[in-house]
Amino acid sequence: MKKLQLTPLTLATALCLALGGLGLFLGFGPASHAQDANAPQSGAAPKPSMTVTTAKPSQASLPLALAANGNIAAWQEASVASESGGLKLQEVRANVGDAVKAGQVLAVFASDTVQADVALAKANLAEAQAQAADAAANAERARSLQASGALSAQQINQYSTTDLSAKARVQSAEAALLQQNLRLKHALVLAPDSGIISARGATVGAVPGAGTELFRLIRQGRLEWRAEVTATELGRVKVGTPVQVVSASGSKVAGRVRMVAPTVDVQSRAALVYVDLKTTSADSGVKAGMFARGEFALGNSNALTVPQEAVVVRDGFSYVFAIGAANKVAQHKVEVGRRVGTQVEILKGLAADATVAVTGAGFLNDGDTVRLGSAK
Repeated sequence: MKKLQLTPLTLATALCLALGGLGLFLGFGPASHAQDANAPQSGAAPKPSMTVTTAKPSQASLPLALAANGNIAAWQEASVASESGGLKLQEVRANVGDAVKAGQVLAVFASDTVQADVALAKANLAEAQAQAADAAANAERARSLQASGALSAQQINQYSTTDLSAKARVQSAEAALLQQNLRLKHALVLAPDSGIISARGATVGAVPGAGTELFRLIRQGRLEWRAEVTATELGRVKVGTPVQVVSASGSKVAGRVRMVAPTVDVQSRAALVYVDLKTTSADSGVKAGMFARGEFALGNSNALTVPQEAVVVRDGFSYVFAIGAANKVAQHKVEVGRRVGTQVEILKGLAADATVAVTGAGFLNDGDTVRLGSAK
């Protein structure tokens, strides 16, 4: 067998083919060079993701308010009860919801028996007065005969005693007549004060006992809001503080603090604040017994605010995006406070001289590059 002899030219050709195949395998061919030419250079500036408007935080005077919940109740209630026992209700002139005035007749009892008792008391008084007049005349005659000795001292004393007894019987008869006149007066059930009838227990034909409640009255129709305020916030509320109350029906009523309770409930650690409402129970907006929420106006304070659109809520937290160098945004976690109109208070997390993204902030992520529009 002959040995294969390789010339230098043959070796050079084989080496070139091997290097070319290796270059194709590693991606160094002509196609690779064309792809690298079209790729972006690492030093080029990134393209903006979107256009946003910007704004700077501003200082504003915002109202301080303390929110609370509570019930609406009557300022005071009056119980109108029967003062005459054993009489039948003949007429009921008031019903629940009626507005009444002080002294107005609410119900009438049958007074025939009382009128008969009054007539009897008058007769007894007349009889007692007649007997007293006779006794007084006898006593006067007896005293006139004292000097003559026609009557003994004991007899004269008896006439004087009879005179005094007769006068006492007159006074007793007068008291009995006064009592019957009071019974006759109580046959008319009168409103003790102006207000609104909130409950009625009177029924025509019933014979209620003395002291039985016939009506319940909201005095003067006045209502109050009894707000529950925690012990930690109680010191901020003062007598005379303006209040805005919103009922469950959505009605808004203005009020003013009348009194702060002197004690705190040991269970809830809250105290009642009594707020006089500028409305009456005759109005259709609020009624006694309603649940209501409200706010105490505690004045104003300076605050750092941004437009509401600039605040983005994600995962339960609030963020704003500050514009940095090269229009690159940085996400800042902030704590928000009061909201007034379109402005939101920033309590912490944002510098006062920062520039924040407004329109389109909800679509940004930390580190995005943006194009700036007109500032708000």
